[in-house]
Amino acid sequence: MKNTRLAGAVPWLQLILFIMLLAFITISAGMGYIRISFAEVLKIVLSKITGNSNLLNGLDNVFPYVVLEVRLPRILTSAIVGAGLSLAGVVFQGILLNPLADPYTLGISAGAAFGASIALLFNFSMLSIYTTPLFAFLGAIATLIAVLLISSFDRQTSSNNLILAGIIVAAILSAGVSFIKYVADEQVAIIIFWLMGSFASKTWTDVLLTMVFVSLGASICCFFARDLNVMSLGDRSASSLGIATNRVRIILLVTASLITASCVSVSGIIGFVGLVVPHLMRFLTGPDNKTLLPASALMGAILLLIADTITRAVLPAEIPIGVLTALIGGPFFCFIFRKHRMMRAYG
Repeated sequence: MKNTRLAGAVPWLQLILFIMLLAFITISAGMGYIRISFAEVLKIVLSKITGNSNLLNGLDNVFPYVVLEVRLPRILTSAIVGAGLSLAGVVFQGILLNPLADPYTLGISAGAAFGASIALLFNFSMLSIYTTPLFAFLGAIATLIAVLLISSFDRQTSSNNLILAGIIVAAILSAGVSFIKYVADEQVAIIIFWLMGSFASKTWTDVLLTMVFVSLGASICCFFARDLNVMSLGDRSASSLGIATNRVRIILLVTASLITASCVSVSGIIGFVGLVVPHLMRFLTGPDNKTLLPASALMGAILLLIADTITRAVLPAEIPIGVLTALIGGPFFCFIFRKHRMMRAYG
């Protein structure tokens, strides 16, 4: 009976989360040094969508530029990154059968940090502002390939081998990043700021690139949601039910890693979103990945958007978004972990 009520409530929960996301995007677009009302933001967005310039009558000429070119790209990028990291968190926890797994478990963040640090150290600028994100993306992908090569044996991979390989590669790359910071001299402040995460100066190109990767990745993850459910029973049980566990694991692993790499490349290192959100949503939706994946994506988008809005428009001085998510996410995760342990202990 409880599962039936939960299944019936999930679509409503997803609808509520979607409406909340749209509302927060609109509210956030009006917050900042220049205050713009909710109604004015709606008029600006509708004018852009419909091409009806009459909707802008009576508005300050600066408002459309502020909303459409300065705030919305940053707001949408933060929401997409939050959704992507949360999706990846659900997948990694399901694949590795580890509740502490997150999008960075396999060293993806360390690879991205190493790639970005190299670009910043040598001041590469062949692609202007997109050089550092490109190097971060390539570093993350190279790390994934290295982890897969180290962990695979006779074309088979296991959860334990993946985690161990990720720890090894991440340790090596973290040492490399530390060495780069040691020799960086004047560039060290820029490297440290990137490593702490930020959505400042994002453009519509960032929105488009992250949207493409996250949307494609989300489609693949949702397609394999049933297989991910079965794999939670263990490899032996999943194989007996007709699931090609190794093939599905590799597909989902590569997909979640690509989502993470694309997100990290534009935002820097943002922790705890992909770790906390899946646990939070399991309390509300249950463990079924068919409902958990979209719900986690929506909640992750909302939470990271709120966190970025706080750093951008509420605090007196902007702090790196990764610092804020760690400060909020750390204690919150401790609370969830303790509550989960108490529930298991007392039934």
